[in-house]
Amino acid sequence: MEIERRVALRFHPDAVAANTHINLSAVRSDGQCLWVAGDETATVERLTPDEEGFGNQRAFPLADLVDLPGPSEQEADIEGLARSGGYLWAIGSHSLIRKRVKPTHSDTKAIRRLSRVRRDENRYVIARLAVQNGADGLPELTKSTDDGRTSAVFGAAGEPNLAGLLAEDEHLAPFLAIPAKDNGFDVEGLAVHGETLYAGLRGPVLRGFAVILELLPEEAAPGRLRLAPLDGEQPYRKHFLDLAGLGVRDLCPHGPDLLILAGPSMDLDGPVRVYRWHDAAVRDTSAVARGDQLTVEIELTYGEGDDHAEGIALLPGPEPDGQARLLVVYDSPAIHRRPQEDVVIADVVRLPGSG
Repeated sequence: MEIERRVALRFHPDAVAANTHINLSAVRSDGQCLWVAGDETATVERLTPDEEGFGNQRAFPLADLVDLPGPSEQEADIEGLARSGGYLWAIGSHSLIRKRVKPTHSDTKAIRRLSRVRRDENRYVIARLAVQNGADGLPELTKSTDDGRTSAVFGAAGEPNLAGLLAEDEHLAPFLAIPAKDNGFDVEGLAVHGETLYAGLRGPVLRGFAVILELLPEEAAPGRLRLAPLDGEQPYRKHFLDLAGLGVRDLCPHGPDLLILAGPSMDLDGPVRVYRWHDAAVRDTSAVARGDQLTVEIELTYGEGDDHAEGIALLPGPEPDGQARLLVVYDSPAIHRRPQEDVVIADVVRLPGSG
C-alpha cells in the first residue's frame, strides 16, 4: 500500500477520556465533514475540516435520537455507518463479548475470564438517524427534522432485532451464541444503496466464505423500523463472498460496486485488504461471489497488536487524476499515529482503477 497522505483527526477531551479516538470502528464522509464512531460508546461523532485535517468534534448520543433497548450509557459497539438521502445509518455489532485476558492476569483469573460471556442490549440495533443542516450550515443528527423526517430504530426493547430474526437460519443461527472474535456472529460494516442496506459480517466465516446480509428497512411506527421481506418471507438476503478466509471489517459503496475492507475474523493482526465486489448493488437474488466478481484493490499494512484498519470512506472528489481516494481509520493505533493526546492519524490511499 502506498499512502498518499496522512490526515489528523482531533477529538474533544470527553472523547479522549472515553478512548473513542483509539477505538474507531466506523467512518463515513458527508460532504466536507466526517461521521465517525467508536466501539466503546453509544455516540456518533461529527468532525469538520480544520487546518490539519478534521476536528471540532461534536458528539451525538444515540439515546437522544432513538429508543435504545439498554441503558443510555451502555455501549452500542457501532461497527458501521452509512449515509444516504436525508439519513445517516448506524449498526451495532449484534455480538456477544468474551472477557479479555491481559498479560498480568494469573492463570486462575485468565481461566475464569475466558468463561464469562456478556450480552449488551444496545449492540443489537440498526438506527436510521435524521440529518439536517444546522444554523452553521453543517449537518446535524436530530430526532426529527423541519421537513418531517424522523430518526427510528430496529431493535428497541421488547421488539424484534436482527439476531432474533436469524435464530432459525441454517447458516448463521449456530454462531449467534458464540462471542465476537471467536468466529461468532459479529456485524462489522454497513453500506446503503438506494433503500437497501448491506451489513457485513466479520464472523462467521464459513469454509473461507464471508457473509453479507442484504436488508430492506421500512417504517413500522413512529420511531420504529421493521425489515421488509426480500426472499419469500425472509426479511433478509444472504450473500457469500470468497475473501480467502477473511471476514468483513467495513463496507463502502462505489457506484454499483461494494468496496469491502476485509481482515481476520479471529483476534489476529492480518492480512488486511480492500476488495471490490463488482455490480453488487444490481443483484436481486442471493449470490456466491468469487473469481472475477471480486478483485483485490489494495493490500493494507498492519501492525503487531496495533494498527488494525477498521473503517474506510470515499473522500469527496474529484481529484486531479480522476481517481478516488479512500480514508482509512484504525483501531488500536500505533504510537506513531498519536502525535498528541487528542489526535489520531488516518491514511489517505488512492483507489486503483477508479478514474
